Amino acid sequence: MHITGIGTQIVECLRIAQVIERHGEQFIARVFTTHEIDYCSGQAAATQHYAACWAAKEAILKALGTRWKPGTAWQDIEIHHTKSGHGKVTLRGAARDLLERSGIVKIHISTSHCRTHAIAYVIVEGN
Repeated sequence: MHITGIGTQIVECLRIAQVIERHGEQFIARVFTTHEIDYCSGQAAATQHYAACWAAKEAILKALGTRWKPGTAWQDIEIHHTKSGHGKVTLRGAARDLLERSGIVKIHISTSHCRTHAIAYVIVEGN
């Protein structure tokens, strides 16, 4: 296997907080999966976690060599967190189709955040 793509994204937590404040549950339900909502909302700094999750979705698209396209739902990309803190990714729908067409076999992801910013870094491997 070899690296076939990388992606990174940084997001201002305040920007995500403002979008959530303006659009509320409609934005959250359109962008995040039930698993992500449960995880982020259960954290003390929920907005920072939502921002990191958003950054992760953007970084994954960059690593796959595309941007968001019609037909791809934000919920097609799901971010999981293991008990040890490692990130894992599940792709569905159009995002999964893109993964299969590109020959990618593994996605590595790392996210981090502070009070003001969240960042995600993604490396994809293929054959």
